[in-house]
Parts: sequence; C-alpha cells; structure tokens
Amino acid sequence: MENTVLKNKIHEKVDVCVIGAGHAGCEAALACSRNGLATVIFTVSVDSIALMPCNPNVGGSSKGHLVRELDALGGEMGHNIDKTFIQSKMLNASKGPAVHSLRAQADKQEYTRAMRQVLEEQDNLVIKQAEVCEIEVEAIGSDNSNLSDDSVNNVRIKGVRTATGAFYECRALIICSGTYLKARCLTGESIVHTGPNGLQPANSLSESLREHGVILRRFKTGTPARMDGRSLDYSKMEPQHGDGRVVPFSFSTDPESVQIKQADCYLTYTNEETHKIIRANLDRSPIYAGIIEGTGPRYCPSIEDKVVKFADKERHQVFIEPEGLHTNEMYIGGMSSSLPEDVQLEMYRTVPGLEHCRMVRNAYAIEYDCLASGQLKLSLELKSIRGVFCAGQFNGSSGYEEAAAQGLIAGINAVRMIGDRDPLILDRSEAYIGVLIDDLVTKENREPYRMMTSRAEYRLLLRQDNADLRLRKYGFESGLITKEQYEYTEKKRMIIESEKQRMFDTYVGASRSVCDVLNSLGSAVVKKNTSLAELICRPELDYEKVLALDSEREEIYKKYEADIFGGTKETDCIGGDDADSFVHYDVISAESRDKFFSEVCDQINIEVKYEGYIKRQKQQVEHFKKMETRRIPADLDYDDVTSLRLEARQKLKEFKPENLGQASRISGVSPADVNVLLIYLESRSGKQ
Repeated sequence: MENTVLKNKIHEKVDVCVIGAGHAGCEAALACSRNGLATVIFTVSVDSIALMPCNPNVGGSSKGHLVRELDALGGEMGHNIDKTFIQSKMLNASKGPAVHSLRAQADKQEYTRAMRQVLEEQDNLVIKQAEVCEIEVEAIGSDNSNLSDDSVNNVRIKGVRTATGAFYECRALIICSGTYLKARCLTGESIVHTGPNGLQPANSLSESLREHGVILRRFKTGTPARMDGRSLDYSKMEPQHGDGRVVPFSFSTDPESVQIKQADCYLTYTNEETHKIIRANLDRSPIYAGIIEGTGPRYCPSIEDKVVKFADKERHQVFIEPEGLHTNEMYIGGMSSSLPEDVQLEMYRTVPGLEHCRMVRNAYAIEYDCLASGQLKLSLELKSIRGVFCAGQFNGSSGYEEAAAQGLIAGINAVRMIGDRDPLILDRSEAYIGVLIDDLVTKENREPYRMMTSRAEYRLLLRQDNADLRLRKYGFESGLITKEQYEYTEKKRMIIESEKQRMFDTYVGASRSVCDVLNSLGSAVVKKNTSLAELICRPELDYEKVLALDSEREEIYKKYEADIFGGTKETDCIGGDDADSFVHYDVISAESRDKFFSEVCDQINIEVKYEGYIKRQKQQVEHFKKMETRRIPADLDYDDVTSLRLEARQKLKEFKPENLGQASRISGVSPADVNVLLIYLESRSGKQ
C-alpha cells in the first residue's frame, strides 16, 4: 500500500476495499488478498468480525450445501466451523443423499476469534475499524481496458471516504454491509438506532449510494432472546444429541480431528397459553402496529407471525441451543420477536423448562437498508458502477452461509476484473451458489432470500458430498486451490468413474458361492448372470456389501493406493512443501487414506444406485445449457421487439438478463415471451 497525506487527510492507494467484516466481507477480503491484491477491510468494530448476531450455527438444510461448495472453491467458513463447533448433525440422514445437509452448532466467541486470527495473519490484508461514509466514482475513459463489451457502465469506482475524512483509492469495491445501513432495532415501543448486538450502525453510506443512482429498500430480520442457562429446567425438555460420528464441513479436515465430546441442545414447545399472551399484545408489536417499514423473512418468521399466520397450530417447536462452551447464555431458537420486554418475559415463561427463565438479552427486530432487485450482474457487480461488487444481506439475502458464498464469488470476480479476466459465473446446474446468485439477480425478491433445497432444480446432481468434484476446478482457476489439491480431486474423480463403469461391466453367475453370499446379506439369489451394478441397486445392498462378490477389487485398490499415496511419508502434505500457508491439507496417514477411499465408496454407491435419475437430470441440464448459452446483447432495445407483451418488456428492461435462460426466470416473462425473444434474436443475427 502507498500512504500519503493530502491536505491533512490520509490518502491510501489499495487494490480492493471491502466494506463490512461479516461472513461475506471475510470471504471477499480473503479471496482478494490471497490472490496478491492489497486489500483493506472496513468494520464498525473489530470485535464484530465474523459475528453471529443471530443463530449460533453454520449449515442446515441446503445451507450445508453452500458451505461445502464454498470450501470446494477455496473459502474459509468450512475450515473455521470445523475448528470451533460444539455439536454436529447430518440433517435428513434418513432421506436420499440429495437432501443430506450438515449443521454444526458453533461456539460463537471462538468462531469470531478464529476467523479474526485468519484475517490478521493473512498477507496483503489490513483490518481497519472505520465507518465508510461515501463512495467516489469517476468517468470511464476510452482507454479503459477492463470495460467488458456488454457493460452498460459509464462510471467506475474511484475510492471510499471514511467518517474521519480518510480516502482510500481502489480499483474494486465490495459492499458487504450486512444489516448495518441505517439500522434500527425495535423491541415493542422501544426503538434504538443501532446495529445488531448494540453495535454502531452505518448511517451515511446509504445516502452516498443513492446519490450515485443505487436504489435501496428496507428489509427486516430479527432474533430471539438469550437466557441465563442456570435459570432453565432441562428435565422438562427433550435432549438433542449430536451425531455419533461427526462428518467435517471441509474436504481438507482430518475426520479424526472433529471427533470431540459434543454439547447437547434441547427441544421444547410453545402452547396455547403462549399464543394467548402473544395475541393479547399484538397491538404492542411494532410489526402489527405499522412501526416497522421493512419486509421480514417468510421462511424465518417471528413467533408473532407464526401465531397469527398458523392459528390452527397448537404448538411450535422451540430449540434451546448453547451459545458456547465458556458462557451460560442459551439461544431460544424459533421464538424471535419484537414484542415489548415485559411481554417477552411473560411469553417465554409459559414454555416448559422456561418457567423461571432470566433474559440476558432481549429479542428484537432489526430494520436496515439493502439493494433493490435488478441492479446486479451475475458476477455480483453493480450494473451502474464499474468495479463495485455487492454481497451478503446487502443483496437482500438472509443467513450466514448465503452471505459467505456471495462474498467469496464477489471477491473472486473483483480479482478477475482487475486482472482483465472473465468473471466466474456458476450456473444453476453447477452449484447451489449458482442458484442463490441467479435468484438474487433475476427475481424480484420482496423479502429476505433464504436458500432451500427446493429452489435447486438439479439437486440430485448438486449434492453436498460431491461439491469438490463439481467445483475444485473453479477454485484452482481462481487462485484459491493449489495444483496439488486440484490434481488430488481429479484422481478421486478418475477412480470413481473407473470403478463405477467396472460395476456395470462385472458380472457374477448363479453359482452356489454367490447365492450363499447373497443369502447371508439378506438378499434374493440370482438366477442368471447379473452385474454388480444391478446388485448395488437393491435396497439392502451397496458397493461395500458386494465386496465378497468382487474378486478384483482388493488388487485394484492396492494399485490406486500406490498411484496416489505411494512413497509418501506420514509427515508429508498433499500440497507439497512449498504450499502457501493459507491452504489446508490432509496429512497423508492411515486416516487420510481411509477418508479418501470412504469418499470414493460413497460416490460410487450413489452414482450407481441413482444412475437412472442422475442420467435424466443430466439430460435436463443439456436443455438448460442451450438456453443459458444464448446471449442477449446488452444494447438490445426491447421496444424494438414489438411482439413482446408490455409487462415482459418492462421486466426485461429492468433486469437486463444476460441470456435467454435468465430471461425465462424473470417473474412476468412467460414462455411465449421467451419464444418471441428467441425468434427476434435469430432474425437479428441473420441480418447481421
């Protein structure tokens, strides 16, 4: 960084500025600095780095997929939660592999401390406690080599100015402001202009963004109370234990390192008395009194919303979760609220186990400014200002995992823009991250967006277990995954494909020995030559159980082991001795070999068992790809497409889709409109 003082004010030149050090900001800053760019990350308080102001966990249904994908791309969240979790569970384990999702309870303070340490030790990265109040832009000159052909920007970022007047000149800006912009917290009649957990809000940046044509809207979220754990009666609750065998989030974490003694969570329920108190005090709720302006999350409603909208429900689940190992604070999951403090206490004390509870922190709702839909490219760059990228709750999403995923992609694309490279755009068939970003960019989200498995059309292909096979190559191309890591994954892919094909090509006959093995496994005998793949497809069998019928496997696996691990000492790393310090590697040991082949076996089993369904989804993806590859010129005047319906023309003008696939997902654009657009593009192409 170059430091000079101009007119008694600090003026620094950096490559990238990141506003906000939450989950999005951390990933964005690390992606940039690990690629050698001088990066400064601004936060209203260094104590809020990677803060978990709401639920004390990472992962969950569909969110676990995001963390796994983020890890495969070279992000940090998976590593950090593996170091700081206190309980872990695989959700939906009784269902198919497409919806299996990891969820880990975090030690909040340890999670923040560990992530802050990673940032502090990262080369090329400076942490600055300061409020960014203004952004400055400049006109794009004709000599700008970084301006893409389809860009509609006529200005680019010049730098940012802090509340103290310091100016930071930069080539890229990433806005990850979370819930801090013009934030105000509401508890009944009490309204406090503050950020989450009583931290300082960012009150000036919103106006600066509006002055530069950025359209903002108000969203709302909330959090439940925290209780003194000593005041709770756990005997009246149902214990919720962690898994007996913990699966780590990161593909690079040694599975043995996460087999720890886990903390317990607890389950209890609201009742009619709880609901009666809430209904009697709705007039004191800022949500129902009309005081709250912002729209709240549909899929994570307050307890007031649940009681009103689901009036037929006699009870609602309440999860009691520890905030950490070194505190007795307990998080009351499922009961977020903005009711007054006295009503909250009365309400909570009707729940079994909470009859004598003492609140450490009140529940509250928080309102904040965020980006209105239709202003982002798929790269997460603003359409109106070149070099300004946006991520996290500022984009209208909710959740730590959604934020981190966006932050990583925004950081990667800031690096690529500065290096004059095409952006990384993951499509809906490649990753949950692709679904997330496509939905945020394409759809008119009128409420905080939450990721769910049902949003992914190709979820059988986008399982959490194969995220490394799907995305490691992009992490490698983006400078966050080493060549050794990438080659390691490719060897894994090769073994899976080879073994899968061998299962289809290897047959067993109806001999007595074969029938005896099948009988011992509780499976019907065969009456003709049958492939091992056909046997694996039986519900009671799998790839490991047919080992007794697979005479070649032991010898083949010895060859695989020699090819991948042969000649490597236990103290060596897969990444090699010259690997950068930020990359995490498995130690080549018996545990690592077991982990590798266990993952291989799981993949073979899934690929064979669900082969028909997977093949069908791949065919659907081929059709999808044809639409995604049909580009729409940025300068297309939709008024010239006279056959388009008026609503479709208005929506297409607003969102400016980059391809036909994206256009087809815009609310208000029908399949008939897409056909009209396709015909117009064909005719235009023919004329040209």
